[in-house]
Amino acid sequence: MQEVLHFPQIDPVIFSIGPVALRWYGLMYLLGFMGAMMLGNARADKPNSGWTREQVSDLLFYGFIGVIIGGRMGYVLFYHFDYFLNDPLYLFRVWEGGMSFHGGLIGVITALFLFARSTKKKLLELGDFVAPLVPLGLGFGRIGNFINGELWGRTSDVPWAMVFPGGGPLARHPSQLYQALLEGFCLFLVLYLYSKKPRPLGAVSGLFLLGYGVCRFIVEFFREPDAHLGLLTFNLSMGQLLTIPMLLLGGFLIFRGYQQAATSEAK
Repeated sequence: MQEVLHFPQIDPVIFSIGPVALRWYGLMYLLGFMGAMMLGNARADKPNSGWTREQVSDLLFYGFIGVIIGGRMGYVLFYHFDYFLNDPLYLFRVWEGGMSFHGGLIGVITALFLFARSTKKKLLELGDFVAPLVPLGLGFGRIGNFINGELWGRTSDVPWAMVFPGGGPLARHPSQLYQALLEGFCLFLVLYLYSKKPRPLGAVSGLFLLGYGVCRFIVEFFREPDAHLGLLTFNLSMGQLLTIPMLLLGGFLIFRGYQQAATSEAK
């Protein structure tokens, strides 16, 4: 009988001083934010970038607020709307956990729209600048999910399958690490290399939406669906259904960007 891996018991709290505690999950988000800040500043420092470090700082602050508000609202509305109907205050009990990437994305887009109005920059210009910075936070966040032993994968007999606390006695895919690799490292590498050269307006934003959509759609086949939702239309998970609009919008932005660029060159 094949031996299975067991999830390493990792204390979610790194250290605490009185009522103040530093958690691994919070540290992961902090590392993602710092990485985005460093990369954003490096891009702003390039000649004729059109950006200043102060603008980068303000943009990331707007984005951070958008992630928190949108992520929480998305989680409640997409995954636990029944809780909200029974108790609307559930929306504000963030300490009970629960964030949605797709809700966070909507929150970030809303924040970018507000930032664009205040700085007179184009929305897609902001999206193209910030898109390569996002996968860093996604990758670190998924590592945080793994350390917390949450959002595990479906049952499997692959050699690296793992028994998670709370996930039953059967070994499962460590899908959090799959997401960290695909949505984090791979997507970052693709966007970073693609954005190093001038691209049509909206193309980098579109590639992020398309790239994330493909990565998330694939990983959802290995990730355990939410117990109270299960598989939905066409045996797809909620995560996959929410990803479809991203795929369509991403493809549209890339197509439109290159079409407009070709039209401009022909004039």
